[in-house]
Amino acid sequence: MIKAIIIEDESLIARQLHSKITAVADDVQVIEILPSLKTAKRWLLNNAEPDLMFMDIQLSDGISFELFEHFQLKCPIIFTTAYDEYAVRAFKVNGIDYLLKPVDAEDLKKAIQKARLIIGSMDSAPNTLPDLMQTIQSNDKKIPIYKEKFVVSVKRNWVPIMTKDIALFLRDSLIYIYTFSGERFITDYTTLDEIEELLNPKFYYRANRQSIIHIDAIQSIKPLENQKLVLHLKAPLSMSQDISREKAPAFKRWWER
Repeated sequence: MIKAIIIEDESLIARQLHSKITAVADDVQVIEILPSLKTAKRWLLNNAEPDLMFMDIQLSDGISFELFEHFQLKCPIIFTTAYDEYAVRAFKVNGIDYLLKPVDAEDLKKAIQKARLIIGSMDSAPNTLPDLMQTIQSNDKKIPIYKEKFVVSVKRNWVPIMTKDIALFLRDSLIYIYTFSGERFITDYTTLDEIEELLNPKFYYRANRQSIIHIDAIQSIKPLENQKLVLHLKAPLSMSQDISREKAPAFKRWWER
């Protein structure tokens, strides 16, 4: 049985695609439907790579090619896209199919057969995938750009704090920014969820409900008997943050990548 996931932000289209896959390929089991780039990242952090992926290109929170910046995906990928014929022809150099929406059942069947051959021969994704990503990104103006600075108020003046200088976001009634140099500022954001969306997950990790931590702010990690983790942050912060038992395996993979 081929285990597959669908990454698609339109729930109706996702359900239709799932139904078509079931109709044309009884050996493909869709184990998860992921509605956004964010949920896809979290799923891939916490689960083994599937045998096959069906991936929309333009998602509500970004471009799906961003996943390749964070994960070395080996499985074949069938893209579903509303891009024009010119872009679709450019994709063909990768040897993985790209299907125009609405997806035609016969085209889907042929694409899955191509994926079967790749899976069966244990071939990985084509080496030209980075070229494909560059082609798409150079033509697309909706690529998410991570926040470069946060503006805070200091003595009634607005002051920019560069994101690269931020070691920790901490919620304690208000949300505070702590820099690597130990400075603390109050932000005007009301939730860490908002901030998490603006940060590059390669460098920042949502440790718990109270904090988001930069990877370079971590001095050491202490495993506890209950399988929780305690992160000790570098001076001048010199504080600690907990990682729950449930999040510990995903955090470890993120930290040691």
